[in-house]
Amino acid sequence: MMIISRTEILTASILIVDDQSANVQLLEQLLADTGYSRVSSTMNPAEVCELHRAQRFDLILLDLQMPEMDGFEVMEALKLNATDDYLPVIVFTAQPGHKLRALQAGAKDFIAKPFDLIEARTRIHNMLEVRLLYKKIEQDNLHLEQVVAERTAELRESEARYRSLTELAADWYWEQDDGGRFTRIYGPALELLGLAADQEDDTLKQTSAGWDESQRDRLRSAIAERRPFLDFVFSRLRPDGTRQQFRVSGEPMFNAASRYVGYRGIGVEITPTDLPNAAL
Repeated sequence: MMIISRTEILTASILIVDDQSANVQLLEQLLADTGYSRVSSTMNPAEVCELHRAQRFDLILLDLQMPEMDGFEVMEALKLNATDDYLPVIVFTAQPGHKLRALQAGAKDFIAKPFDLIEARTRIHNMLEVRLLYKKIEQDNLHLEQVVAERTAELRESEARYRSLTELAADWYWEQDDGGRFTRIYGPALELLGLAADQEDDTLKQTSAGWDESQRDRLRSAIAERRPFLDFVFSRLRPDGTRQQFRVSGEPMFNAASRYVGYRGIGVEITPTDLPNAAL
């Protein structure tokens, strides 16, 4: 469970915005007596956006009734310049009708004037606790996104290295799903193995012309029993009467729940003088 400490709350940055010096002094004294150590103030509402941009306050205590630029205008300006979607503002108002409007404008809470010091202290504490929790969650999410991006990059690099090594060691790399359908083919396997793309369902199908069916049956049997096989040799008679031979190795794949999900392997075209079939 995520917890905000008292020290984190008391060292949060706070900005007081009020055109009345008496109100500013009252709030500064209240916050100092409570133990807050990072408190700033301004009586000029036009400065708020620039101050917030520079210091990223954890909380802004904002008076609504100010000449030239009122609190509503300040909140609109803050939203236009915000780097996140959270507006850390508590407003002061003596007008009951302004409370709902202030909340609709983006304020997170309000404190009625004249100030009830206990209420003000409680609302400020609660608001800071929520704001700091929000920031922690945001930081954790950014960290998680960074970790995911790094891991994804590592996996892609690993896959690229594996694919590169596979291409060096074999003529093609292949994967099948648990239904025996080819899902990945790297290399000239389509031409070498007589694979053809099915125009209706976009899958790969193997033609039977020229293949030694007894060899293929043995290979199918090994796959059906989910056994790995190494250097299995099978052959194909071309239409011109010449014979092709291939050597393939494969292994079953399982997911994290130990469920069978298919096969993967490599293959090469060989000459008739290469080694005979290895045991399945």
